[in-house]
Amino acid sequence: MFEQVLVAGCASGPSFHLDEPLSFWGGLDAATGEIIDRRHPQAGEVVTGKVLVMAKGRGSSSGSSVLAEAIRAGTGPAAIVLGEPDEIVALGAIVAEELYGITVPVVVADPDLIPRNTTVTIDPPS
Repeated sequence: MFEQVLVAGCASGPSFHLDEPLSFWGGLDAATGEIIDRRHPQAGEVVTGKVLVMAKGRGSSSGSSVLAEAIRAGTGPAAIVLGEPDEIVALGAIVAEELYGITVPVVVADPDLIPRNTTVTIDPPS
């Protein structure tokens, strides 16, 4: 199912499909895990502990620091599934793993193959 592993690891959680890409910089409150971009269709939703599924990332290189901080604070997603590789998203997860010892897997897969509203387990082969 996974085309590429950007950050290896295992995680499980409810799938949360984003209707549009999310920029973590200005789009996610790292203290609460809430989507705060008021133009985003899922503004007000919380990503904490979920398998975040999105077609692609959006924007600012500063987004990697927001993602890393959310992971450190325990408010980030359990895992991230991207429709296409995104270096900024992967970097945030890599930094969190290196600095805080917390792994959030980031994989590339067709978002349409990830069931909605079900528990998804990320356990890619090594």
